[in-house]
Amino acid sequence: MSKIVIIDYGAGNVKSVKFALDRLGIGYELSRSAETIQSADKLLFPGVGEASSSMKALEEYGLTEVIKDAKQPFLGICLGMQMMCESSEENDTKGLGIFPLPVKLFDSTDVKVPHMGWNQVEDLQTPIFDGLEEKEYMYFVHSYYVPDSEWTIAKANYPAPFSAALHKDNFYGCQFHPEKSGSFGQKILENFVRM
Repeated sequence: MSKIVIIDYGAGNVKSVKFALDRLGIGYELSRSAETIQSADKLLFPGVGEASSSMKALEEYGLTEVIKDAKQPFLGICLGMQMMCESSEENDTKGLGIFPLPVKLFDSTDVKVPHMGWNQVEDLQTPIFDGLEEKEYMYFVHSYYVPDSEWTIAKANYPAPFSAALHKDNFYGCQFHPEKSGSFGQKILENFVRM
């Protein structure tokens, strides 16, 4: 059985990720130990909160290089995905730089910020979306977004297209919350764990 480690750096949605894995009957460990993280078969990097304080916590726990050097399948969720990018407009934060992309604030003159609730996801690519149809609804809660790019493997519109998911090498990111997106989100977590 795969050894799944949820990276623990004090970020928000760990509990809901744990519940989702429990529902799937998948064992996991919550850890901020570099050794435990390095020995995992799969890594989950959840996040809810504010970018600069979350990056500071990663640095304090000595996890920035551990994450950047990860070789196993790695899934960042919501703020976790944004922190994997180069930079964020949220308090002018430098990210991990795994994806050479900026994280931008939605324009509140165009749309309500934060973007909150169910939204369709389309242009699905890579095996992480196996078994899902185009335009399934996923649950989003975010004020910042990653623009569409060559690493985008799923898009959502609000009102213009943005990256609902990213992929580069062993690194995946979901802007939506698979752990809060019902059976479709469960399927994504299942696909990731089975990779």
